[in-house]
Amino acid sequence: MTKIPPKYDDLGKESRDVFGKGYGFGFVKLDLKTKTKKGVEFKTNGSSNNETGKVFGSLETKYKFDDYGITLSEKWTTDNVLSSDIVVEDQIAKGLKLEFDTTFAPNTGKKSAKIKSAYKSDYVHGTADVDFDFAGPTVQASGVVGYEGWVAGYQAAYDTSKSKLIANNFSLGYRSSDFQIHSSVHDASKFMGSIYHQINKNLEVAAQLNWNTGSSNTSFQAGCKYDVDKDSCIRAKVNNSSHLGLAYTQKMRDGIKATLSSHIDTKNLNSGGHKLGLWLEMEA
Repeated sequence: MTKIPPKYDDLGKESRDVFGKGYGFGFVKLDLKTKTKKGVEFKTNGSSNNETGKVFGSLETKYKFDDYGITLSEKWTTDNVLSSDIVVEDQIAKGLKLEFDTTFAPNTGKKSAKIKSAYKSDYVHGTADVDFDFAGPTVQASGVVGYEGWVAGYQAAYDTSKSKLIANNFSLGYRSSDFQIHSSVHDASKFMGSIYHQINKNLEVAAQLNWNTGSSNTSFQAGCKYDVDKDSCIRAKVNNSSHLGLAYTQKMRDGIKATLSSHIDTKNLNSGGHKLGLWLEMEA
C-alpha cells in the first residue's frame, strides 16, 4: 500500500464501488468515448429514465498539457448548463493540485464558481475548497493522516452567509492490500461502517451498515463482484429490505461493453415495481 492516504471523500470508496458501480436501475444509458491523435478526448453521455421518459445528455471535451501538468475540460448538458474546468497538478509544489470550476446556465443566467485544492504527501492528504455564491461562499476543508495502514480523517464545511457549520464529519479506518475497514460519523447523527475484502484477483466482497440517531432501525447491505473472465463480470447486492440487485457486464469486442442490471423487490415479486437497466459503453 502507498504511504499516501486517500483524500477524505475517497475513504471507503472500494466498498462503495461494490454497491454503486455497474448498476443503472431504471435507465437506458449510452456512453461514447473517443480520442484524437493530438490527445483531445471527447465523451458523450446519454440516458433515458424508464419511469419519467426524461432524456438527459452531455458532451465533454478534455485536453491534457502533460508538459505543464494542466488539464482543460468543457461540458455542455441538455439542461443547457455549460461548465469549464482547469486543473493544475504538481506545478507550484510537488503533490499540490489546484482546480478551477465554473458553470453557467444561459436560460436562467445562474453562475457558479469553485476553487478546489488538494495536497498529498507521505502520511497526509488534505483538501480545501471554496464554493462561491452571491449570498456568501461556502468553505470546505478536510484532512486525512495515515500510518502503517491506519487512517483517520476530519471534514468540515462552513456557510459564510449563515455563519453556520453545515458539515462536521469524522472517519477512522484500516487499509491493507486486500482488506479495508472504514467507519464514519456525519454531523453526530449518521453512523456508517463498511468492510471490503478482495478474496482473490477475481472476487471482491463488501458489507455496509448505516444507522441514524432517532431511528431504531439499522440498514444493512452486502454485495460482491466476480470477474468470470477478462471479458465479463457479475455483480450482486442485497439489503435488509430484501431488495436484490443484479448486474452482468460483457465486453462485446475491443471498445464495446454492455451491462444489463435489474432491481428486484423479493418481498413483492408479483406486485411489480421491479426495475431494469441497460448500459452500453463504446470507446475508440
